[in-house]
Amino acid sequence: MHWRFIHNRCWLIATKRWLYITGFNKQNKTITPICTLLLVMLMLATSCGNSDAEIDAYNKKSLGIEEIKNADINYTIGGKPKAKLTSPIMLRVQQSNPYVEFPKTLHVDFFNEKGEVDSRLDARYGKYFEQESKVFLKDSVRVINTLGDTLYCNELWWDRNRTGREFYTDKPVRIRKKMEVTDGTGMEAAQDFKNWVILNPSKGVMKIPASEFPDN
Repeated sequence: MHWRFIHNRCWLIATKRWLYITGFNKQNKTITPICTLLLVMLMLATSCGNSDAEIDAYNKKSLGIEEIKNADINYTIGGKPKAKLTSPIMLRVQQSNPYVEFPKTLHVDFFNEKGEVDSRLDARYGKYFEQESKVFLKDSVRVINTLGDTLYCNELWWDRNRTGREFYTDKPVRIRKKMEVTDGTGMEAAQDFKNWVILNPSKGVMKIPASEFPDN
């Protein structure tokens, strides 16, 4: 229900109550200060509030926010699929620097030249800056390639303009490769996550049984 319609209805209900209480009719057209006070009190007391969902929808519309549920986005170059993004909620914000926000998780499949998936990405939050063509990811970020090598971090950038180094971060990272783990701070990696480098690795490589790793 439209916000303005709801509130117009509230005024109508309050006015009807005021006319009934004051006995205002065609024969009695006098409006006294007491009657006016009664009208104001009735309008304040009339219970015709909007639901949280209606208020949220109205606020988003007035702020230039478009909401899309169960978003399914395909990115192609020259007709060839390069990435497929899915998310339960997508918010497109129109402002001086427009962006697209994924506040409730997102998943991305990246494709090679043959159209096959060669890496996957998951995060609890993402924000795509349209003018810069890059995505900021945070909270339980994970990237995994076809070999099973897996990146774990809490913040990651994905920039299509950095050919061969599309993924990067200056935050702590952990990379699992077969039966070993490498920790460090700062990382750059190709989109297929087959070539990567930790900028400031921790000393040594930990050998850890597969049973101690989280499931893929």
